[in-house]
Amino acid sequence: MSTKGGGTALTRRNYELSSDTDKPRNTGIVNERLLSDYLHHVFPLNKQAPPPAPLRKPLSFQDLGAHLERLLSEGEPADDGKDQSVEGRLGPQPVVLDHTSGFEGLLFVDDDLLGVIGHSNFSSIRATTCIYKGKWAYEVLISSQGLMQIGWCTLNCRFNQEEGVGDTPDSYAYDGNRVRKWNVTTTNYGKSWAAGDIVSCLIDLDEGNITFCLNGQSLGTAFVDIKTGPGVAYFPAISLSFKESVAFNFGSRPLRYPVDGYLPLQDPPSADLARAHKLLGYIKNVLSTSIDIQDERLLERECALWRLHGDPTVLITMAHIFNYFAPLMCKVYLVEDVLMSFLLGILEGGGSVDEHPLIQQLLNLFWLLMEEHEVNECLKQLMMSLLRAYRFSPIIPDLGFQIHYLRLTTAILRHEKSRKYLLNNVLFDVLRSVVFFYIKTPLRVKEAGLEELIPTTWWPTHFDKEGKDEREPRDETADERLRRRAYERGCLRLKKRIEVVEDLQVQILRLLLNNKDKTTGEASRYIFLNKFRKFLQENASNRGHPTALCPPEYMVCFLHRLITAVRACWDEGGRKTAGSLGSEEAYVPPQIFYNGKVDYFDLQRLGGLLSHLKKTLKDDLATKANIIIDPAEIQAASMDDLDEDEESGAAQRPFGAAAVGGALVRPSWLSSPTLGRANRFLSTAAVSLMTPRRPLAQPEKVKVRTLAVEQRTEEDIEGSVGNDGLLLGRPQEEPDRLIADKSLLEIVDGIVMMYNLSVHQQLGKMVVVADDVHEYAVALKDTEEKIARCPARRADILDELQKSQKVFAEKLNHLSRRLAWINATIYAKEKMLDVYWLLCVCIRTIEHADHTGSLFAFTPEFYLNVAMNAYSALKNYFSPSNSMEELPGYEETLTQLAAILAKHFADPRIVGTDIKDSLMQALASYVCYPQSLRAVERIPDEQRMAMMKNLLAPYEQRPWAQTNWILVRLWRGCGFGYRYTRLPHLLKTKPEDANLPSLQRDLSIASFQKPCPSLLLQRHMAALLTTDKDMAASFLNSVLNQLNWAFSEFIGMIQEIQQAAERPERNFVDTRQLKVCATCFDLSVSLLRVLEMTVTLVPEIFLDWTRPSAELLLRRLAQLLNQVLNRVTAEKNLFDRVVNLRLPGLESVDHYPILVAVTGILVRVLVDGERQGMSRAASVLLSDPCFQLHSIQHLLGEAGDSSVPAVAAAAAAAAAAARPAVGSLASTVAPAAAGGPGASERRHFSLHAYTDYISVEEKEKVEQMLAFLTEESKQAAASTVPTSEEDLCPICYAHSISAVFKPCSHKSCKACINQHLMNNKDCFFCKATITGVEDYSKPASS
Repeated sequence: MSTKGGGTALTRRNYELSSDTDKPRNTGIVNERLLSDYLHHVFPLNKQAPPPAPLRKPLSFQDLGAHLERLLSEGEPADDGKDQSVEGRLGPQPVVLDHTSGFEGLLFVDDDLLGVIGHSNFSSIRATTCIYKGKWAYEVLISSQGLMQIGWCTLNCRFNQEEGVGDTPDSYAYDGNRVRKWNVTTTNYGKSWAAGDIVSCLIDLDEGNITFCLNGQSLGTAFVDIKTGPGVAYFPAISLSFKESVAFNFGSRPLRYPVDGYLPLQDPPSADLARAHKLLGYIKNVLSTSIDIQDERLLERECALWRLHGDPTVLITMAHIFNYFAPLMCKVYLVEDVLMSFLLGILEGGGSVDEHPLIQQLLNLFWLLMEEHEVNECLKQLMMSLLRAYRFSPIIPDLGFQIHYLRLTTAILRHEKSRKYLLNNVLFDVLRSVVFFYIKTPLRVKEAGLEELIPTTWWPTHFDKEGKDEREPRDETADERLRRRAYERGCLRLKKRIEVVEDLQVQILRLLLNNKDKTTGEASRYIFLNKFRKFLQENASNRGHPTALCPPEYMVCFLHRLITAVRACWDEGGRKTAGSLGSEEAYVPPQIFYNGKVDYFDLQRLGGLLSHLKKTLKDDLATKANIIIDPAEIQAASMDDLDEDEESGAAQRPFGAAAVGGALVRPSWLSSPTLGRANRFLSTAAVSLMTPRRPLAQPEKVKVRTLAVEQRTEEDIEGSVGNDGLLLGRPQEEPDRLIADKSLLEIVDGIVMMYNLSVHQQLGKMVVVADDVHEYAVALKDTEEKIARCPARRADILDELQKSQKVFAEKLNHLSRRLAWINATIYAKEKMLDVYWLLCVCIRTIEHADHTGSLFAFTPEFYLNVAMNAYSALKNYFSPSNSMEELPGYEETLTQLAAILAKHFADPRIVGTDIKDSLMQALASYVCYPQSLRAVERIPDEQRMAMMKNLLAPYEQRPWAQTNWILVRLWRGCGFGYRYTRLPHLLKTKPEDANLPSLQRDLSIASFQKPCPSLLLQRHMAALLTTDKDMAASFLNSVLNQLNWAFSEFIGMIQEIQQAAERPERNFVDTRQLKVCATCFDLSVSLLRVLEMTVTLVPEIFLDWTRPSAELLLRRLAQLLNQVLNRVTAEKNLFDRVVNLRLPGLESVDHYPILVAVTGILVRVLVDGERQGMSRAASVLLSDPCFQLHSIQHLLGEAGDSSVPAVAAAAAAAAAAARPAVGSLASTVAPAAAGGPGASERRHFSLHAYTDYISVEEKEKVEQMLAFLTEESKQAAASTVPTSEEDLCPICYAHSISAVFKPCSHKSCKACINQHLMNNKDCFFCKATITGVEDYSKPASS
């Protein structure tokens, strides 16, 4: 208002009070008597009975200003006392954090100097005001539940990066993270706090004690006899670690939990508070009074029925009140204590928000009678107070507090003008508005009332032999069934109450997504869309600054509510438009990715950098999408890329050298807990560590005007006649049909991005509660079994076991109730359907983008990431409470995703290393499960063959370990002794040992799935290797090369481990070294299994010597198999010693997996093949210098058995003597003789010991193989003719010369020259280029 006195002029000249049809017939200025009665009724003199009407002085609008001034001044002290200091307190008012000198470390402080975020190891800060006498209190709003110490300190306390509040003699602190109190020493105290709690810090300097309260409940006296007296004054203070955040309330707002006798450090605005309450009372009088002009009397009515009809008497009266009321409503204390309480009271009667139109009428009145800056500030403070109250309200069984605040928020946002102002200026710019969509998880289930809501708890009590829960235990007792059903009923009750809150949150989003409210400017949806996009940009571009990100737990809830609201809007619009897609068929058209209408910030595209794609694919854009890129823009993008390194370097330089007063622009998420624009970054190092983000590049020119996100209008998004808006540049492959409102398409695109940013990681984190329930349930069951077996005479043991049983049961009671809450809010069936819908959106989007050919490269990487991660979440996080099999169209979706993984894991259009690795890992996990493997088998034949061909590409210059893992999974269940879920030797140890990852951490779960081989894909592999001889040769050579590398690395590492273990000065081994060692061993085993798979499916690759590379491959295979056998089976060898150390991290290293894999290959070529092939294989194996028949005998445990015929040993010795030694990997092995010393000192490995894993038929084949090799070895020993050294190959000295090179005529054996020619065409000796190789036989005369 322009005047604050008794004037009656209204400043809202352009505001239409009401339409003519809305005005009642009795509108008009009333007569003087009735007006006087009305004004005396609205503005009574005092609370006592008013004087009779004849004795009252007449009151008119001319006198009302003075009358109101007189009423408001009644009871006010002559001196307001603002300059008087209260006894016991020193310091300025208002009380804030001391950002000039009272801090230590790196800190972010909010604009209001009440919120703080730690940005270093352990930062400390104190307030500006201290107290030395009396009883005082302040509150701390906990925004994160990490390591913090909150309390009091004196001016003498000196803090550093290691010591904070409570670590010095004159400081006292409470730490709810570790549940302790601190004053130099520490003891247990209080309860654990959680984000959303409020800590009250009370100090009584008259008695000398300190107390803390949590959410209004006293935790007891923490410290007594604290130091007091002259020169001692205490400041509120806090120390907090990195990323932790809190907000202080010293009295600038009403204390949430005031304590009798304790004063807030900051004085409340008592005079303004009294005036505000009086004025509110006058407003209520106006609302409850109506004027009957005809009968000339006043009528009482319900406030809820009041309407703003433009009655001049009412409006002028309200104008006088608002002259005084409006300025007061700009102060946060008064808004929270007066206005918010009044509005909440209107909604207390229950019912829907629509049934309380009074709030809409009051907001109309606010916009009419308050200055614009006043109503703006009032709405801002009101929303801040609502959000703060919602976030920091305690959880009660019916969630009453949360519902109460959300209802008022909904009522305010229903007002169009208020909604648009808040959207434009407050919700995403000043507030953490996403908090409104978050439902916090109670850390203390008792205080949350979950014991009353879920009186009966339940947890799994039946486990299979692998320790997994049985989904439907057959032997469940009647009592267990009753407990489970009672628990499920309690969970259902909890879920229904949570759904009430979720429905309100969805209502809020539906209001923000309204695209029909265009009477007062741009529709809400387009304002929301632009703000939402900036929100995503902030979170995507600040991934290196954890303090600036939206907390992931907020993101999860926001995502689910947004999906529900968007789908509702989508379907609602679809019902009105014929031919449009329903939300169940939603996808994002590919032109959004390349037409420049949507900014993806600096997020990676499948084809690489956007600037690179614009240059290389500009012709494709012109021909396929009719989009022309401005050459000047391409040049600008190129220069921008060239300058990137320089800008990045400049970004690393400090840009704020002052510790105080340097205003740094900071993302809105850096608020704590509610404010958004912080401008102080405190650092004792006097240097700011923040780095500015690169300015966004201007959008490309695409035949339409391009605008920044905040400048876009409805026409830019939705388009118009001749303008496709967001869908400009439709490719020919994309159908020309209406999908949905284009604004919804961009929001769906943002939802996919949001899931990729942090939602998936949070879904994985929350599974830990279910894992804890499982672990405690297993521990409880184990304890109960021990109690049942405990002898009666051991009462001491029985007592300890019963104590453990009680602890486990109490923990399970707590965790099962907490798990019920998490399942209802995060893992409910509806949430699972949301993630499944998101998966389907990504699949359809990728399929449509794939049809665009080369333009597929513009697709953001996160679409593929979300498709893979969403499937992983559905499979791993939402079960067993919900099953994927129950999802609609489950099998078809699996097949679609399988087709995407099979096609794109080797797609040349995808260049990013990380995304290619992710696709490979996803495919590797996909083939581990029967349902998803069958989905791979259902994709079209040509796609399957193409996938297998890509898998069989040489293991060079690509992530071959994952490829090998996929092939192994296709074979597992068919190989020799390869039907186990866990390694047999691990089952004999503790259960947790068997759960350790074998190949890679990402596949640790999949690696222990039951075998599910794919015979169909095996046939495809056999067909490819049979028909394409060159591919078969290059593939197998690369496998043999990698096997040689992996096993050699493994041997080298176990040598280092053995040496480290034997050093007296160092009795430990580096964990990373152990992990790499185990990985090399696992790789060796998996490569051997792929060789077993190949030799079983296509034995002719090795045994049909008409193929050009068959003999060479067989010789290389024999050499490597002999090396592995000799290393592993030799008596008292290095392998045995390291295995016997039982080092953590090397659990998977054992004889069984590697020896059984080697045995499978040998059995296939020596027993299961044709006679000619068997003879060739035996001849090559025996002719290898490393062959030892002892190694084969070792498989059956016969190495030291006297029953082994002596002739066999003699034959083996003769065969060995017939071959000179070679300098190969195995040449250093010196196996002990079969009956040598120490042979009986250890128990030998034997396949006979694994009857559960090795079938009788398999053992018989090994015996046949041993007999066959023994016989062949005898014959070889008998027919061996001594060979002169001159006739041996001068390269390997293992075989006779059998080949001559052309044109240089140098000689070697065929194996050496064939292997050499694979990589080099130059002669070994003269470096001449070899043009041919001919057979060589020694002349008879020689």
